[in-house]
Amino acid sequence: MPTATDIIRSYAAGAAESLAETLWPTRCAVCDAPGDVLCVPCLRRLSYVDWWRACPHCGAPFGSVQCSECNPVSLARSGRTTLPYDGNASAVVFDEQAARIVRTYKDQGERRLANSMALLMMRAVPPAWNPNALAFVPASSSARRRRGFDHGELLARTVASQLELPLANVFVRPRTRDQRTLSRQARWSNTKGRFEVLPGATVPAYILLIDDVYTTGATLFEATDALRRAGAERVWCLTFARVW
Repeated sequence: MPTATDIIRSYAAGAAESLAETLWPTRCAVCDAPGDVLCVPCLRRLSYVDWWRACPHCGAPFGSVQCSECNPVSLARSGRTTLPYDGNASAVVFDEQAARIVRTYKDQGERRLANSMALLMMRAVPPAWNPNALAFVPASSSARRRRGFDHGELLARTVASQLELPLANVFVRPRTRDQRTLSRQARWSNTKGRFEVLPGATVPAYILLIDDVYTTGATLFEATDALRRAGAERVWCLTFARVW
């Protein structure tokens, strides 16, 4: 039974939240309209990845017939002949609307967006995938200090909760530069060999790897390699947005 102190604290927290909402009302990350962190009209207007048009291998939004992202020429530029993962899916195309959501979530600290993003990601998981746990690409130490939280971990934890699967925190935090400022080739150099699994960590056999944005694939490629070295048999990747 709650004590008088608990009741007072509950009322105080509710009053503080109401005051904050009055002074600084919640606004949509896309259109800035007051109300929700992602309003229904904007949610409907997002550029969703069409499974029937997407590449069945790397998930590129329009690669079902001939993919420009995972063909032999493109893979050769990254020093590979095959994709390291078993499949990739993304919820939306990374356009200006998706970029606003990601920036508001990561750089402005609107953590409530993790729920909306995770729900869309969960719906993008193909029925044939059968992971028994989730992992996430951790933010670098500098990014975590700057933002005050690990955006990848929070997103993965929310997806894991919605899929009712355990979350495996298996990676050593990488020391990499912010990928957003780098060219395509520099992204590959920045992530090459930078991902390691924590010593003694148990890596699930079938794992779903979570990240927020798929740009060149450099981060997910290297993270998948690390999971494979640690014993993962199958690795699928899932992101909120996909650059095209």
